[in-house]
Amino acid sequence: MRNRRILFLVEVAMFAAIGAVLSLPYLSVPLWVQGGSISFAMVPIFFMAFRWGLKGGLLTGLLIGLINSLIQPFIVHPVQYIMDYPLAFTVVGLAGIFAKNVQDSMKEGNAAKITAYVTSGALLGSILRFFSHYIGGIVFFASYAPEGVPVWLYSLTYNLGYMTPSFIISSLILSFVIYKQPRLIYFGNKQALNSV
Repeated sequence: MRNRRILFLVEVAMFAAIGAVLSLPYLSVPLWVQGGSISFAMVPIFFMAFRWGLKGGLLTGLLIGLINSLIQPFIVHPVQYIMDYPLAFTVVGLAGIFAKNVQDSMKEGNAAKITAYVTSGALLGSILRFFSHYIGGIVFFASYAPEGVPVWLYSLTYNLGYMTPSFIISSLILSFVIYKQPRLIYFGNKQALNSV
């Protein structure tokens, strides 16, 4: 039990660091001046969510959001800071809702189910992150909207522009890795997710 907790904390720290590195500008494709780039930063969050469940995903996401806010901050208001950094990345970890489904599909060796559950979890996390950025964009970045463009449309296109490809890339990478190397996610017993 104690060893599993130590393993959990070590992996959270490791994957949070990996996520922060994957967020760096030279490892992502920047789209907008104010931020928002296509990156692999969600992959470690999803990985931990499918390996450890909600605890792993939420904690890893929170740490990545906090680290990102220190590395490359674009902050105009304290509430915007929370929405664009800690909250936006933490909610990605809610993909952990699908952890048991992913692990059960791995036991069956069913590639279609693995892909479906991984994609569902990644979609959930990506949509929640999108809404956090989208609402923050409407409230705090209205002045950036081009003249004549409604703020809601500006925030929608701005945030969908990088969130959609990031979701697709994350889903493809995770589905492939989890199918090819299931031991990276699956502990071998059903109690693993509840023993942290």
